[in-house]
Amino acid sequence: MRTLNYLLLPVRSPRESAKLYTRLLGREPVENSETFVLYVLPTGLKVGLWVASEMEPRPKAPGGLEPAFTEESREAVLQTYTEWTKLGLKVLQEPTDMDFGFTFVVEDPDGHRLRPFVLAANPR
Repeated sequence: MRTLNYLLLPVRSPRESAKLYTRLLGREPVENSETFVLYVLPTGLKVGLWVASEMEPRPKAPGGLEPAFTEESREAVLQTYTEWTKLGLKVLQEPTDMDFGFTFVVEDPDGHRLRPFVLAANPR
């Protein structure tokens, strides 16, 4: 059986990106080198920050992925918005209601879009 349990984000500098992701994920990485930083989340999902210039085949550019973060409530989404905008992340979408729920999108320094959301009571 195939299991999706690993997310690799191409980045310019794993250690620089780790400064942000340690705050976003609320935990320290289990591996931290010049070319690769690894987080293991409580759900078992592994998030790797890999220097794009050493990935094979090489990605066209860092950025381009959109990790999504499930929140417990609309208020939690707004709290995350406040915390993340204080970190200086570029806002691509202000908090808004969409068909699936309440969400916003910010961009990390490598161009990855980060989307916290809470599902609507009756998503379409």
